[in-house]
Amino acid sequence: MKDPNVGDGFYQMVSMTQEDALREPEWHETRVRVRYSETDKMGVVYHANYLIWFEIGRTEFCRARGFSYRDMEENEHSFLVVAESYCRYKAPAYYDDELIVRTHITEKRRRALRFGYEIIRASDSQVIAEGETGHVVTDGHGRVRSFPEAYNQLLSSSPVTPQFAQRNDEVAPDD
Repeated sequence: MKDPNVGDGFYQMVSMTQEDALREPEWHETRVRVRYSETDKMGVVYHANYLIWFEIGRTEFCRARGFSYRDMEENEHSFLVVAESYCRYKAPAYYDDELIVRTHITEKRRRALRFGYEIIRASDSQVIAEGETGHVVTDGHGRVRSFPEAYNQLLSSSPVTPQFAQRNDEVAPDD
């Protein structure tokens, strides 16, 4: 029987349930500062950097719930593969701007996950970009698999307290 959550080698999502749609998303915020190397000659951020900031937000979202990608890769041989990405640019960011990357889960299925993002300029609270990334869970050979249960539960949980996150010495700082 074919799993409705998995396409023929491509990412396919099933619509959110009505209950999921009514729940307020739980956002995680990560602050980044625009570095000179992320801008063009005019000091405006190069467009691809927004996807990097989405990745930073996603990684910190997971870390705030008690795990890192590295943990899942090493302990479960499971990988969260980016299958699609989307970014809508609403206003430019400039060198030395402080930005807030807001991240939340918009959809979670047995073998797939979707994150939503907003990037906000801290100085004036303007939303400068918004987007989504869609992911499938694979094994070490690239075959789609179910999300490991322990990590599935962590993603469904509220963020851990900062004290707990700091005590977790297995979380690598460069994930």
